Amino acid sequence: MARTPGLCEGRVVVVTGAGRGLGRAHALAFAAEGARVVVNDLGVGLDGAGPSGSPAGEVVAEILAAGGSAVAHGGDIATAEGAASLIACAVDTYGRLDTLVNNAGFLRDRMLVNLDEDDWDAVMRVHLKGHFLPLKHAAAWWRAESKAGREAAARVVNTSSGAGLLGSVGQGNYSAAKAGIVGLTLVAAAEMGRYGVQVNAIAPAARTRMTERTFAETMAAPEAGAFDAMAPENVSPLVVWLGAAASAGVTGRVFETEGGRITVMEGWRPGPTADRGARWTPAEAGETAAKLLAASEPPLPVYGSR
Repeated sequence: MARTPGLCEGRVVVVTGAGRGLGRAHALAFAAEGARVVVNDLGVGLDGAGPSGSPAGEVVAEILAAGGSAVAHGGDIATAEGAASLIACAVDTYGRLDTLVNNAGFLRDRMLVNLDEDDWDAVMRVHLKGHFLPLKHAAAWWRAESKAGREAAARVVNTSSGAGLLGSVGQGNYSAAKAGIVGLTLVAAAEMGRYGVQVNAIAPAARTRMTERTFAETMAAPEAGAFDAMAPENVSPLVVWLGAAASAGVTGRVFETEGGRITVMEGWRPGPTADRGARWTPAEAGETAAKLLAASEPPLPVYGSR
């Protein structure tokens, strides 16, 4: 009996940080829907230090064993050379690129007064620069294809976080990087639409190496056979849809996803406003701001602040 074509049949998908956790779940889910997958992972530890095995190759082996098609890439996507070689790996191996999922990252959590400059730079590098460089090189390839008359239904899925949307105590570096990814997503969606590229972001919550300690402290493990709301595999269906041609018309959006829940996040937009048509005095500005704040919706609390 012939296999039913999947949602991403024949598409070429690159997933960064795909050796474990969310990235691994995404890579396997794309392959299950017929995609050919480039599995990128540098194989470093939770804090980005030192190699820790060959997780990319292990995921490729899983995909091949299930009858899919995949290739491993072990380059550092936070370098120009590594990001360029990632896109080249997809094009040289499969002749095209359809979807880029930026997922790679690690944590170096500290309260701000204890946060070293190296910890700030390392987290910014892997999350923010590690999104920008693959996006830049993929965009250049898609632009060239478009100019050659071969416009594709290209997709980019970036990975932000609730920490980037609301902030998270003890994660100033991570929160800032993830907020920057939202800004990058909005700009990329506006700039790249002319080349047939849609760019969206997710803010996922799942149990991975980066979060397992938090969930172990705050949530009981699911009973045998019960729905595991924190399994990373719960996030991947939305990522696969966003990475598929079926998501046509959806761009510049941020989705929060956790367990069986999907939420469209609505970002900054004008609230209560006052305009006197002339300069305020400091006292007048303060009085007016207080009135506007009283008429506005209160912000949601920062994670870990209550």
